Amino acid sequence: MDGMIDPKLDESVESLRVRAQRALAAGKGRLLDSAGSVVDEDTPLKKARLRYLEPLTLQVRKIAIHGRWAAFAAILGDDSVVTWGDANLGGNSSSVRGQLKNVQHIQATNAAFAAILRDGSVVTWGDACFGGDSCNVQDQLKNVQQIQATRRAFAAILRDGSVVTWGDPYDGGDSSSVRDQLKNVQQIQASSQAFAAILGDGSVVTWGISYCGGDSRSVRDQLKNVQQIQATSGAFAAILADGSVVTWGCNNRCCHAVRAQLKNVRQIQATNAAFAAILRDGSVVTWGEPGFGAESRCVRDQLKNVQQIQATHRAFAAILADGSVMTWGDGGSGGDSSAVRDQLRNVQQIQATDQAFAAIREDGSVLTWGDAGSGGDSSAVRDQLRNVQQIQANSYAFAAILRDESVVTWGDACLGGDSCNVRDQLKKVQQIQATSRAFAAILADCSVVTWGVVGFGGDSSDVRHLVNSSFEQQTKQFYKRNRALLDISGLVLLRTETDELKALGVPEAEALRLQRHIAVFRTKLPADASVSLISGKTVSLETHADESVESLRMRAQRALGAGKGRLLTSTGRVLDGETPLKRARLQNLPLTFHIRRVDIQATGFAFAAILGDGGVVSWGYGGGCSAVRDRLKNVQQIQSNHLAFAAILGDGSIATWGNAGAGGDSSAVQDQLKNVQQIQSTSCAFAAILADGSVVTWGDAHCGGDSSAVQDQLKNVQQIQATRSSFAAVLGNGSVVTWGDAGFGGDTSAVRDQLKNVQQIQAADEAFAAILADGSVVTWGDADCGGDSSAVRDQLKNVQQIQAIQFASFAAFAAILVDGSVVSWGVAGSGLAAEASEIS
Repeated sequence: MDGMIDPKLDESVESLRVRAQRALAAGKGRLLDSAGSVVDEDTPLKKARLRYLEPLTLQVRKIAIHGRWAAFAAILGDDSVVTWGDANLGGNSSSVRGQLKNVQHIQATNAAFAAILRDGSVVTWGDACFGGDSCNVQDQLKNVQQIQATRRAFAAILRDGSVVTWGDPYDGGDSSSVRDQLKNVQQIQASSQAFAAILGDGSVVTWGISYCGGDSRSVRDQLKNVQQIQATSGAFAAILADGSVVTWGCNNRCCHAVRAQLKNVRQIQATNAAFAAILRDGSVVTWGEPGFGAESRCVRDQLKNVQQIQATHRAFAAILADGSVMTWGDGGSGGDSSAVRDQLRNVQQIQATDQAFAAIREDGSVLTWGDAGSGGDSSAVRDQLRNVQQIQANSYAFAAILRDESVVTWGDACLGGDSCNVRDQLKKVQQIQATSRAFAAILADCSVVTWGVVGFGGDSSDVRHLVNSSFEQQTKQFYKRNRALLDISGLVLLRTETDELKALGVPEAEALRLQRHIAVFRTKLPADASVSLISGKTVSLETHADESVESLRMRAQRALGAGKGRLLTSTGRVLDGETPLKRARLQNLPLTFHIRRVDIQATGFAFAAILGDGGVVSWGYGGGCSAVRDRLKNVQQIQSNHLAFAAILGDGSIATWGNAGAGGDSSAVQDQLKNVQQIQSTSCAFAAILADGSVVTWGDAHCGGDSSAVQDQLKNVQQIQATRSSFAAVLGNGSVVTWGDAGFGGDTSAVRDQLKNVQQIQAADEAFAAILADGSVVTWGDADCGGDSSAVRDQLKNVQQIQAIQFASFAAFAAILVDGSVVSWGVAGSGLAAEASEIS
């Protein structure tokens, strides 16, 4: 093989790129200069403004395939696009092929595609009625940041926050009626025939078919501080900042019955005509059309500690914290999992076709249920479904990638469930994408294999020569030990050692400089993980299957120049550091490097700090945590009292250390400490609120560590406050339960009849003060330390908040009223209460 290329000054950058690609035996790519900028391929070398001996990099990006209804569009390594499938529905892009350069992202309606180019312009193709013709708005499509789509229309957000729409005017392609409102748009969500845009101030603007969510006027006043929006085919549901939900569109009345339950909503999933909301406590609320999963009463008691929900067109499947699965909705569409219920244990993830579910278990096996013809019956391939890493689905079939990178398919044989004709080609599969009735698999060498209905993208033979990279055997052996550098001085150097560069006449100093710019090409491109900081900084790291998550975390930390942190998946799941990447099932998804601020808690004699990666370091007298060090991973929060620590872990369990009598030993209640939401402490005891609203206590009994006398009352607890030796819990009905030392507020018998509709409680060292719904205040505990407010009772009206004042051995309360004035009471002799009185 000749190791040199002699470029001509009149030669174009494109010509040099093609020749370098052949010499490097690499896939399609693009040339970058030493600063990382893309070199314009239409420019002659003499006009490219490249410095003498400036090294260029041939960047080969992974193929990205996008499939919608009946066609695929693949972004190749050089950012060009190849399409196949139904020519009338986006599978033929020949009319715009010359424009499809430097493509960054692709979006699709049911019959058209829209590509965003690097300069922010847009190219469209496919059925004009579905958005394939954007001529009327082409002058406006500049600086486009993202595109969203309904079935027949597109909506593009520009850099200035405005929006441009095109396609079927009834399905959202005409936004003229709301154009003046579409300013500072942050994101857009779509139903089948309408759009909903979230603005920078948290309000929402909608357009499109009214009964599909295009008219939100009836709820406009409620749509404030919107955080995210989910959609069915005909309705929208918005989660507000306070965790409540607002819905509009088709069958909006169905939400009225559950509106009071829709509080603290964490996430919403949807079938075609029903919603399911996961609340912060892990319970689920559903609404919409009964035949589509809105009716969940039969499984409501079992829907606890739900982690995630998947949906077919008419049914839901929820994965619980213990790895079990609950299903509801249309039985024939996956709502009935009774045939496999006993086997649904240790489930890691669920995928869905239109009418069936497939669950991957921890051991890599797969369970299926729902419509047999849509993938609900996998008995024919059961023995092959081992060590499954990920599953992709189209509307009627599943395709699973195994650990050995082969593929197993099942479901409707004619619609992608039978891959026998390409089985020998399905090796070293990295990723699979789908249209409604076909699949496309990307192999390690960047080639693509397709199967399924020909007219839906199942046959890519006409464009295979444009997609597939050529890797000949002798080249493979050569590049296992060689590196390549492309230099416009006239050489493509296929050598690695500095001595070899010198042998070609390159001065030693220049050879050393060139070495730093050499790029490595391998026959089997290793996987790479995209790791980002929340701030947006991103690095791409080469990974290997046997590498541990911990190793990748440390490399990401160094590459990002960040402090200690932890790796999160795109769903927010923390990755176990000891797990090999090949078992982590990352599915080529981007990862987030989460760096939390170091959080320090203290007892009277020791400190404990939560590090960025969720680990813990403690020091000081009694701070030693060696007995529980192995458990102190993914720590969410630490609470401390005077002598001990209690840490809430990511799985909701608790680890404690320090003085055993003060709560450092929780072994007596360890089995009860599951799904803990928060912890409160007195001086020598702890109280934990669980997800179901119950309470578990431990530590010194005299300081509140024993709640057995009131255990039956501690249900639906909303919050707990603590003095030095007692606890007070506010229940969901606004009543209060107390326990611990009576002299420190543990006895409310004198004010029990007054403690109704309590909104919040404040605590001083030896007394409590509760604000009621009418703005009045009730106090109890040590009278001299704020437990007696009778002297100011008539003034304590319309109270907004209370603060406790503590100074040496003195204590008092100060209440801020709605008019801004202050009322105080407690140990006036300390001077604190008296000074506060002067303020009011």
